[in-house]
Amino acid sequence: MAIVLEIFFVSLSRSDLPGHSGGRDRDLTSASAQHFISKVKNVMLSARFCWRNASRSCQVYRKSHSISQQLNAIVHNGRPDPGKSADASGFLSGKTVAVKDNIVTKDLPTTAASKILTDYIPPFDATVVKLLQQHGAIISAKTNLDEFGMGSHSQHSHAGAVLSPFSKNGVPLSPGGSSGGSAVSVATGQCWAALGTDTGGSVRLPAAYTGIVGFKPSYGLLSRWGVIQYANSLDTVGILARSVADTKHLYGCINAYDQQDPTSLSATVRERLGRKGADAKRLRIGVPLEYNIDELSPVVRATYLRTLNALQNAGHTLQPVSLPTTQPALSAYYVLAPAEASSNLAKYDGIRYGYRTPGSDASAKNNLPLYASTRGEGFGEEVQRRILLGAYTLSSEAIDNYFIQAQKVRRLVQRDFDSVFAQQHPLLERQAEIPSDEGGVDVLLTPTAPTLPPTIKEVKQQSPVESYMNDVFTVPASLAGLPAISVPVRIIGREGDGLEETDVHDVGMQLIGQFGDDELVLQAAEVVVQ
Repeated sequence: MAIVLEIFFVSLSRSDLPGHSGGRDRDLTSASAQHFISKVKNVMLSARFCWRNASRSCQVYRKSHSISQQLNAIVHNGRPDPGKSADASGFLSGKTVAVKDNIVTKDLPTTAASKILTDYIPPFDATVVKLLQQHGAIISAKTNLDEFGMGSHSQHSHAGAVLSPFSKNGVPLSPGGSSGGSAVSVATGQCWAALGTDTGGSVRLPAAYTGIVGFKPSYGLLSRWGVIQYANSLDTVGILARSVADTKHLYGCINAYDQQDPTSLSATVRERLGRKGADAKRLRIGVPLEYNIDELSPVVRATYLRTLNALQNAGHTLQPVSLPTTQPALSAYYVLAPAEASSNLAKYDGIRYGYRTPGSDASAKNNLPLYASTRGEGFGEEVQRRILLGAYTLSSEAIDNYFIQAQKVRRLVQRDFDSVFAQQHPLLERQAEIPSDEGGVDVLLTPTAPTLPPTIKEVKQQSPVESYMNDVFTVPASLAGLPAISVPVRIIGREGDGLEETDVHDVGMQLIGQFGDDELVLQAAEVVVQ
C-alpha cells in the first residue's frame, strides 16, 4: 500500500494539474505533494514498526500462554489494565503482578484451588490488591496453589498439580508449596512479581525450589484483609520476585496499616520497629547449630558452607547460636495450624456460596447434618486430613495434651529467637541489651530446605509426615512471626556433580531477623546474593 501511494503522489507531482499551468504555482504544488509523500512514508514506517512489535508481543503471549498451560501455574487470567484507581505515575506503573488464588480479587474468580469455592467471585478486593493497583500495577493472573494453602509441593489443587519448569530424568521437579503457582509464574517470566501467602514456609520454600527470591515480612506488617484464612495467627502475605531489589520495591508499596485487619500493626507501633539507620556493611550472622541435621543433603551443605565462608571473608562476623526448640517446632506447627484451619473452614457449607452437592444434602437416615455431603465432596484429601486432625486436637480429650502443649512450644520458639538476637523484640517488655560479644546477632543464616526439590514422582511416594519435613527450617520463623527471606545461591564446581542441565542449579538460603527488622533482612539478602 505504501508503494502504491508513493507512485501515485510522485506521478501527481510531475503532472500538470488543473488550474496550475506552471511557474511558481506548479513549484508550490510539487513541494506540497513531496511534503505529503514524506508524511505518508513516516506513517507507513510507524505502522510497520507497530505491526512488528504487535507480532512480537503476540509471540511472547503465545509462548507465555503455552508455558502457563504446560505448568498449570495460572488458574485465571487477570485484568488487562490497572483499574480506575491506579496512578499512572505510580512506583509499579505498568508492572505485572500475579496474585495467589487465596487472595480475593473483585470481579475475578477466587477459589483457593478448592472445589468448595467453585466459580466464587468476591465483591471486593483484598487490601494488598488495592494497594498494588493504586501504585499502577496490573493484576495479570491468579495463580495455582495447594488447596487453601495446605501443602508443601502445590500438588493438592482442584485445578490440578503445578509443575516446575525444572526436571530430572525427564520428570518435573516439585515447585514447592503452597505458593507454587506464584513462584513458577515469576521464575518463567510470566509476571514481574507475585504475591503469595506464607503460613509455615509457603513463600520461601517455592522460592528455594525455583531459584527466585521469596520474602515473608514480620507478622502484622502486610494486611491480611481479603486473604482466605488457613491459620490466622500464622498467615502472612509474602512476595516472590526475581531479585531482592524488586522485592523491596514491591514491599514498600504494600507495607501499610489497615484498619480493616485487626492484626495489622498501627502507625505508632510501626515507629518502634526495626533499628534506625540499619546498616548491613558489617553483619553479625548467627549460624544455628540445630539446622545442621542428618537430612541435610551434601549439595545444600556444601553451598551453605561456601556462603558462610564468603560472608566471613567479606568482613562479616559468624557466631554459632543454639535454637533448641527447632525440632519440636515442626510438631507444634502441625498441631496449631490444623486446629485453626478446622475452625476457619467450618463456614464452607455450600448454602450461601460455593459448591453444593446435587440433590438433597441432608441424610436423616445416617444422622448427617445438612452440609455433610457438600463438605465431603468439596474438600480435597489433604484438607480433610487437616480438618480432622485439627478438630481432634481441639477436642476435650486431646486439647491439654496437644493444643496447649503446642502453644507452650511456640512460646519457647519465640524465646529461643529473642535470646540470640542483639535487637530486643519491640513488642515485648524491654530487657537489657545483649552485648555483641555474648552472642547477640543481627540475622540468622540457614538453608531454606534440607534438600534440593524432589521430583513429582518422589513426592507421590512420600507419606504425609515425610512431606511435612520439608518445612523444618521455615516453620520456626513463622511460629515466632519473624521476617524471613529465601535467596538463591548458585551451585558451582564440584557441588553440582550429578545435576542435569534441566535441574535447578540454585540452593535457597534463608535469612531470619528480629521482629520488625525487615529492612535489615532485605539489606542482608542483597549482601548474600552479591
